[in-house]
Amino acid sequence: MPVRLVIADDHALFRQGLKALLRYESDFEVAAEVSRASDLLPTLAATPCDVLLLDLQMERWLLDDIASLARIAPIVVVTASERTADALAALKLGAAAVVQKRFVFETLIEAIQTVADGLVWMPPAVQAQLTAQWRAAADPRLTAREAEIVRSVALGKTNAEVAEQLSITEGTVKFHVNNILSKLQCASRTEAVALALKRGLIRLN
Repeated sequence: MPVRLVIADDHALFRQGLKALLRYESDFEVAAEVSRASDLLPTLAATPCDVLLLDLQMERWLLDDIASLARIAPIVVVTASERTADALAALKLGAAAVVQKRFVFETLIEAIQTVADGLVWMPPAVQAQLTAQWRAAADPRLTAREAEIVRSVALGKTNAEVAEQLSITEGTVKFHVNNILSKLQCASRTEAVALALKRGLIRLN
């Protein structure tokens, strides 16, 4: 029996194009399509669905709906968003895969089949970030430059002031700050400073 799909996307051209491509895939069948978020639950209640292809942005942002929708059918998020944070959030809330619309059709097919088999599929950028976080958790030591930046932040310096002090660009400072937050698994600069001081990773005197 083919995998039954429900396509939820507010762009008719995208839905039509996707259905046209899926006609050549005998392992998949489009059971229904939805153009409005408000029609999602009634459609899923009335339609057998093995995998829901969900656009995050319809007439409203649907990220917060993923947890409840995932209880009804496995979700492959198909989105134009390039933000890794959006993909991670969708996966944490219960989506089984996130595929960006710029990806080739074969990638979407791979993701759908993976999800239909009961597994999780992640885009390369998300895999790379999770790998970096895992490595950081295993070895949370800061480099000399990172420690210097945390110490400057602890002394109240802005990114611009740190950049001027170290003769680097403000963008490079932001890059290091993001790495520091990832390594220490902190959500803010303040939390990172507090944790670095607690662990003895930096000293202020």
